Amino acid sequence: MTVIIFWSHIFSLRCFSFRRTSAAWSLNMKFVSALLALIVLASAGFSQTSAEPAQMSPDKWRADLKYLATQIERTHKNAYHTVTRDDLLNAVNSLDARLADLEDHQVVVEIMKIVAMIGDGHTGVRWGMIAQSGMFPVIFYVYEDGVFVQKAAQEYSKIVGGKVVKVGNIPINDVIEKMKPYMWRDNEMGVKSAVPWYLASPKILHAVGLSAAKDSAEFTILKDGLESKIEFKPTGKLDEIMNPPAAWLDARSSNVPVPAWQKEPRNNFRFEMLHDSRTFYIQFNQVQDKPDETVEAFFKRALDAAEKSPAERLVLDIRLNGGGNNYLNLPIIIGVIRSRLNVRGRFFVIIGRETFSAAQNTVNDLEKYTNAIFVGEPTGASPNHYGDARPIILPNSKLRIQASTLWWQDKDPRDTRKWTAPTVAADLSSDDYRNGRDPALEAILKFKPVPSMQEIIAKARSGGSVADLIANYKEFRSNPLHKYVDTATIMNRVGQFLLNERRPDEALTIFKVNAEDNPGSAIVYQSLGDVYDIKGDKVNALANYKKAVSIDPKLTASAEAIKRLSSQ
Repeated sequence: MTVIIFWSHIFSLRCFSFRRTSAAWSLNMKFVSALLALIVLASAGFSQTSAEPAQMSPDKWRADLKYLATQIERTHKNAYHTVTRDDLLNAVNSLDARLADLEDHQVVVEIMKIVAMIGDGHTGVRWGMIAQSGMFPVIFYVYEDGVFVQKAAQEYSKIVGGKVVKVGNIPINDVIEKMKPYMWRDNEMGVKSAVPWYLASPKILHAVGLSAAKDSAEFTILKDGLESKIEFKPTGKLDEIMNPPAAWLDARSSNVPVPAWQKEPRNNFRFEMLHDSRTFYIQFNQVQDKPDETVEAFFKRALDAAEKSPAERLVLDIRLNGGGNNYLNLPIIIGVIRSRLNVRGRFFVIIGRETFSAAQNTVNDLEKYTNAIFVGEPTGASPNHYGDARPIILPNSKLRIQASTLWWQDKDPRDTRKWTAPTVAADLSSDDYRNGRDPALEAILKFKPVPSMQEIIAKARSGGSVADLIANYKEFRSNPLHKYVDTATIMNRVGQFLLNERRPDEALTIFKVNAEDNPGSAIVYQSLGDVYDIKGDKVNALANYKKAVSIDPKLTASAEAIKRLSSQ
């Protein structure tokens, strides 16, 4: 299952979202499915444009860079939503000046960095041409407890199931930070999705400065309490990386039962009744019709079966769903709304790092219109996001870039969340994988309702004190199941409400607690600055506004407040 998911990041399989924007999309879906298959093949290194280019001269790369800078602006819906035009052009010019000193794969990786500056998960470089020259025969995975070797070829059998400690002499966490600028993503879950493939590419590791060689890399692996240094070599066989041979070793032994979500990762959709737990389980891996069944027909069949079953809960698992055609979602939502199991505490949706693109649109609709409780990891996409990528092919290298052409705003325009967070956190650990456990499904079976933050706040407003609110908030936040709930934004709104109600002392108490618990959040320091400003405490107001700007220089309100207070 892991290979299929990770491969999508290299070749953008998850980013083809066939979404109808006009009557032209009233096509027979069998034709669309066939078209999807052709594009997948082309994007997966089987077309001429994905072959490794002949040696490129600096002048040819220079022409490609000029073409990229022009076309990315013309193609993308809003290329400068995250980066300024000047910063992007400066990065292009900086690479241009270094072309004579770089090999082709280094130029490709630097272009990856430039395009990633645009800052969305549908805009990036399809780096199949690098993968064509070889990948390490290793499948890595970022678990809750670190990066591990999940699968590997026979020659690396001794380190399968081991934890990655270093690449070269660099600790793995620093390695990930060093690779981040080269990854196109909506959020940090996109990083977790991409890390395994970047680690498996010798040429990327070399270009980023993590390996001295471009055809090998040294890793330090911890297993059974002992560290060992392993030199990985690329196999050059892409099909083995995409579909590991049976001879490859897996950290999960063959005698361990495969959990439901990993049984059929290539199947667009399926269902089964988990009789022991009276749970009706639907796995939805792609928002795309099958040749022999549409999404609409499947969900009618599945939900009809659920209605007639003795199930006490309904689970919709979309943690592996990388997208498709979001106009196929409507029958799903209508069917769930009508279900007897669409009850809070009986309907659960499992999400994760690979829940992306059209699958994010599915999540948006489920969040708005059903009683779903989300379980698992945060989604790999933002609720409101750029998408519907269009290709840009550089004229000389034939390097394929894709750029978002549409802004999808399913949610409130003020909704700036980077992801949809689960109400119930259930991260996969390396031990879970080895033992065939599914922490998400286990969390669902153990679920017991507790007051949400919104309910805690409502109770405080109807007669409770600020002290009671803070005590209940602390209890809520200390629960590991709530690790992804955005309490910082919620508490900040409470403080702003108190400030607007002319209760600055109580607002200050809330903001202080919020800042203590969220020291990396710029907005909480801006709010502290606001309350100190209102109270006439210029010293503390300035200190907090400066702290806010140091975290996020784009907070213009804090910057303007600093100028005003400094001039007084």
